[in-house]
Amino acid sequence: MEKAIGKAIDEINKQELGYSQVNYRLRDATFSRQRYWGEPFPIYYKDGMPHTLSDGELPLELPPVDKFLPTETGQPPLARAKDWVTEEGYPLETSTMPGFAGSSAYYLRYMDPHNNQMLVSQEANHYWRNVDLYIGGIEHATGHLIYSRFWNKFLFDLGIACEEEPFKKLVNQGMIQGRSNFVYRIKDTNTFVSLGLKDQYDTTPIHVDVNIVHHDVLDIEAFKKWSPEYSNAEFILEDGKYICGWAVEKMSKSMYNVVNPDDIVAKYGADTLRLYEMFLGPLEQSKPWDTNGIDGVHRFLRRVWGLFHTNDTFQVSPAEPTAAELKALHKLIQKISYDIEHFSFNTSISAFMICINELTSLKSNNRAILHDFLILLSPFAPHITEELWSKLGNEHTIFDTQWPQFNEEYIKEDTFTYAISFNGKVRFTLDFAADANKNDIEAAVLNHPDSQKWIDGKTPKKVIVVPKKIVNVVL
Repeated sequence: MEKAIGKAIDEINKQELGYSQVNYRLRDATFSRQRYWGEPFPIYYKDGMPHTLSDGELPLELPPVDKFLPTETGQPPLARAKDWVTEEGYPLETSTMPGFAGSSAYYLRYMDPHNNQMLVSQEANHYWRNVDLYIGGIEHATGHLIYSRFWNKFLFDLGIACEEEPFKKLVNQGMIQGRSNFVYRIKDTNTFVSLGLKDQYDTTPIHVDVNIVHHDVLDIEAFKKWSPEYSNAEFILEDGKYICGWAVEKMSKSMYNVVNPDDIVAKYGADTLRLYEMFLGPLEQSKPWDTNGIDGVHRFLRRVWGLFHTNDTFQVSPAEPTAAELKALHKLIQKISYDIEHFSFNTSISAFMICINELTSLKSNNRAILHDFLILLSPFAPHITEELWSKLGNEHTIFDTQWPQFNEEYIKEDTFTYAISFNGKVRFTLDFAADANKNDIEAAVLNHPDSQKWIDGKTPKKVIVVPKKIVNVVL
């Protein structure tokens, strides 16, 4: 379609039936929506004509008003101000700029915040240049950021900004969606039937507060107290429980699926909340909030604590780390260092869980290993790591510590497991040294007792060795 439109416009131009023109639009809807909390325009009116205030009269600050609402005649809230006039008595402009308008150049002001002569000095601007990374919601793209870019290009043309683009990279985090729960009321009754039995009745689904549902099981007494309408409700249960239905929807008060983070922090702690938010999925994607999964993250943090404690007593080993412990740690260093640079926080949490499993299976409580493990975990769970860091005897904060350096030597494999196949079908596996050559591998496979029944006295036509993966004997 785009190509067809272009062809049609070219033909219209050619036949002189009309001409092509590019129109640029700058969204102004939010300028039209007036609020008190915005920058007042430094404009006054004399004989009905607008004039600018002098530099000596700036900054123009917001005056007191009795209400932050428009006037009864529909004028902006600033029109409520008394004596909103210049010293000469000329009326000042009552419109304000929207909240994000003045912040469109805030990143430049951060470079030189105490400069009373200009927005930003050339020296400071050439040192800091533009923003390396901007993380914000998708709504920023059509609101704040479009104005930042518009203003920055204008300031660049004036020679005030040294970079034409305000931001080097933009990452839009996805929206957290809600996980709603439903109860099912039998028609014309105050009786509610559990999810697995609802198809046996004529029911109406009703949103229920997710804060009185745990793992989709309804707290019946809390439900009765939730609304007077349900105080005498009756329930048809399955296995002694009322199981709620669920759906992923926009998080909204009307759907009773809004989760108060303060409640999560009170029950599980702030570190659990932080980790679970990152564990939900890729940063850029929208993802449903599901409190049911938060228990797993909380158990992970308890296991971290357990690595440092034996029978509730803090205890770590000063011994030299084993090769297996170093391998587990340096795989984690490599993974977390990469993931942080690429904003893959959800896979970082998975890597931490894998490492905890490995260290637990090794019965590791080695001080050197746990020292670096804490540093890696600290950006994700700052509270528990700072506490354990202190228990290790460190007097300075963990956040002033150097990031662990990855050493590839520690993760090199000594042996590799080869799948041994005959005519393309895997029959068993064998382990070979990492430096084993092709001829040695081929001879070992052909002479192995398990190979004889598959060879069955035949002469192999070919033996294909794929290094560190598979050996295929073609008969």
